[in-house]
Parts: sequence; C-alpha cells; structure tokens
Amino acid sequence: MALASTVDIVLGSIAFATFWVLAVFPAVPFLPVGRTAGALFGAMLMVLFRVISPEEAYSAVDLPILGLLFGTMVVSIYLERADMFKYLGRLLTYKSKGGKDLLCRICLISAISSALFTNDTACVVLTEFVLKVARQNNLPVRPFLLALASSANIGSAVTPIGNPQNLIIAVQDKDEEQAVSEVVAEDDMVSHRFSPATMSRVNSFNSLELSDIIDGVAHGPSISGESWNSETLRNRIILHENDTQRVGSDRIESMRISNASRENGGEDEGTRRSLGIDGLTHPTENGSSDSSPVNSLEETEALINRWKRLSWKTSVYLVTLGMLVALLMGLNMSWTAVTAALALVVLDFKDAGPCLEKVSYSLLLFFCGMFITVDGFNKTGIPGAVWDLMEPHARIDSATGVIVLAFVIIILSNIASNVPTVLLLGTRVAASAAAISAAEEKKAWLILAWVSTVAGNLSLLGSAANLIVCEQARRAISSYTLSFWSHLWFGFPSALIVIAVGLPLIRG
Repeated sequence: MALASTVDIVLGSIAFATFWVLAVFPAVPFLPVGRTAGALFGAMLMVLFRVISPEEAYSAVDLPILGLLFGTMVVSIYLERADMFKYLGRLLTYKSKGGKDLLCRICLISAISSALFTNDTACVVLTEFVLKVARQNNLPVRPFLLALASSANIGSAVTPIGNPQNLIIAVQDKDEEQAVSEVVAEDDMVSHRFSPATMSRVNSFNSLELSDIIDGVAHGPSISGESWNSETLRNRIILHENDTQRVGSDRIESMRISNASRENGGEDEGTRRSLGIDGLTHPTENGSSDSSPVNSLEETEALINRWKRLSWKTSVYLVTLGMLVALLMGLNMSWTAVTAALALVVLDFKDAGPCLEKVSYSLLLFFCGMFITVDGFNKTGIPGAVWDLMEPHARIDSATGVIVLAFVIIILSNIASNVPTVLLLGTRVAASAAAISAAEEKKAWLILAWVSTVAGNLSLLGSAANLIVCEQARRAISSYTLSFWSHLWFGFPSALIVIAVGLPLIRG
C-alpha cells in the first residue's frame, strides 16, 4: 500500500498514538478516561481528521468478532450458573501440590481451551474463574492472569481455528487442504436457583388427607372392614374437619405450653406426648399419634427441584457441546455462538435481563474503537512502508531472512495488533516465498502464523486476548490493574524464547 498524503500520515499517527497511549496507560494524568473511552476517542479522531470516512469506519468494525465475543460471554454466564466452573475448580485443585502446581494446571487448561475454541473465547470464559481460584487459595493473581493470557496465545497457535489470524491464514493458503476453518466460542456467574411454590402446613395436610379419601373412593379400600359409601365419605370429611381444627388448637396450646416450659425450666416429654402436641404429630381416632406428612411433602418438593436443576444444567452442557460440534464442522462462528446464547436464554425460561447485564459491553465498545483506529492507521500506509523497506532482507530461504521476517512481524503485531498484521503481510510474504518454491511458501505461512500469534504475548496490545484478560480482571476486582510494564516484564522474554524455540522446528 502506498503512503497516504503527509497530512493524513501526521493526523493518523496522532490519532493512533492517542489510542495507543490511552490503551496502554488507561489512567494517564492528562486524560484519565480509561481504555474503552480511549479507543473510542482514537476512532473519533480518525474520522474527524478525515483519515477514514464515516462509512469506512463503520465497515472497519468486525461484526463477526463482536458477535463471537457477545455470544461467548452469554454462554459463559449460563455455564457459571450451571456450576461448570465449580466442578472445574474442584478438578483443578484436586490433590494440588501448591501454587506452582496450580499454575501449571491453569496453563494446560488455557492452552487446550484455546486450541479447541479461540484464545479470545478462552480468556473471556476463564479469567474470572482463574481469579476465584487464586483468591480461594490466597495466591497473588498477577502470575495466574499472565499464565492464562500467554498460554491462551501459545495454545491457539496449535490449530487453524485457535485464533482469527490462523483462520485467515488457513483460508488464504492455497497449498493447504481446505479443512475446518471456524472458531469455537464458549461460556460465568451466579448460581441458578428455582423458586418452588410454598404451601402452608394446614393446606398440605388438607390436600394429602383429601387425596387419601379420593383414592379410597377410586380404589374401594375398606377402613375397619367396612366398604366406602357416600355416608362413610361424608362422616370421614366431617371427622377430618374436626381433626384439622383440633390440630390448629393443639398447636396453639403447644406454643403456650412451650413458652411456659422455658420459664419453668423444661417440660416432661411424656406429658407432651400424652397431650398430643409434640411437634409434627397429632392424636388420631384411636388415640395414637401419626407422623405429619409435611416433611414428606417438603422432601418431595426438594427432590423435584433437584431434578429440575439437574435437567437444566444438563441442557446447558448439551447446548454448549452442540455449539462446539457445530463450529468444528465449519459453521459460522459468530452466529453459532449467538444461537447457543439465545437457546440458553429460552431454556432458562425467565427474564434474561440479569444475565445480559453481566456482559462486558465496555469490552465490546473497546474492540469497536480499536478496529476503527487500527484500520485508519493502516490506511496511512505506514505499516506497508515498513514491510517494503524490510522485504528484501526478509527472504525465507536463509536463517538471517527468517530472523528479519520474525522481527518485522513482532514489531507490527505489537503496534497494529496481530490480525491486521496478518491481513497486511499475508499475501506479500507468501508471494515472496513462492518465488523460491512451493515448500518455502508453506513455511512462510507457518512462520507468519506462529510468530504473529506468540508475538501477542510480548506486550499488552500485542493480542486481543491480553486486553480481554486485563479488562475482565479490572471488572472483577475494581482496585486491580494489570499494567503495561508488569505485562512487558514477563511477556518480552517469554515471547522471544517461545518464538526462538518454534522457528527452527518450522524450518525443519
């Protein structure tokens, strides 16, 4: 891409620098507005400076990614309500040998989840869960957040569906077979509870007694050797009403005697039983005491509610599993995630407002601003000019050229993010390598995928997954912020080491 006019380059650079500073340092003294407002401010400057038109700004917003993130957040909320993270937490801490062991397990879960789903999805789902695990074990949260983000980025490099840039490369690479090329989305919070209807004890007693009478009429059993007839039924109902009244008066008397017994230091148990006022019992026609059916009714209601709860949780897991299968079959990732989210809303059969309020809309707005700002910066032609300058020295057929190529990808991925870098460099890197051989072209695609993905670990802005972890953590713990420098202190050496390990393996 050719360079834009000098005015557009200067103004576009100012807008992008504003976004970059506010995204890296969300509480800068001169404009402490936060990351979300900073991203929207940078997007607004791109339009006001006429680096891009309003129509181009709207088209720069990646709706499929926003749909994926929104659907994933909703699904994760229902998964949390279905106690998935409680079970995962038990599995994670089972026979744990301490903080280091727990950290390794989180890295493993994060990497596997990112390979099967996407790194962004894994971070959306797992961030608050990881925070809970760390706090429950009285461990500092920063190492766990860094482990989650970095493992998610590394794990996503394993499969073509692990992150958006891998998906782009899998589609653009003409030499590779067109396999499954879609990403998977997944699921936090608040336990789901049904609200069973309550019944008074007298009503429960009445309903049970009347049901016994009706059963007697239907099946014709005899009481005291006499068959049921209309007269017996009428007498039984009258007797039942008398018993009900006696139970009410007996309970009032029981309360009175109980209060008196507290003052007198106790009450003889035999007297209580003889009076027929012992808790849940009452005298029958023969003078004996029958157990009240209240407990059995409550147990039945509790059992029914447990089965309802189990059925609902099973439905949530099945919908999530169906979403995973559908995405692995190659269906549209954003629509699949949104469909799964709406299916869970319908299955819940109650107002979805409380769940939808838990969606991080500020994160979605941040991505909207970032898409517009990065697109405007790319339209200045600066990233393309950098590649034009370095392309002659970044030939894939030499070790030095591979190092230069990796260096360019690392720099651009941490300035303009990894997905725009792949869109910008993909076809140009492949064309340069194809001039050497088809095998070198394939290696060029693999290098681009590996380096752009792992380079996201270097800085906070290198990958959307890093920003998701940072924003989700800030939302869960208002006083906590994963700063740019704390991330860079860990990300810079770890990214370079992992890239250095992977490059020789790719080159063979």
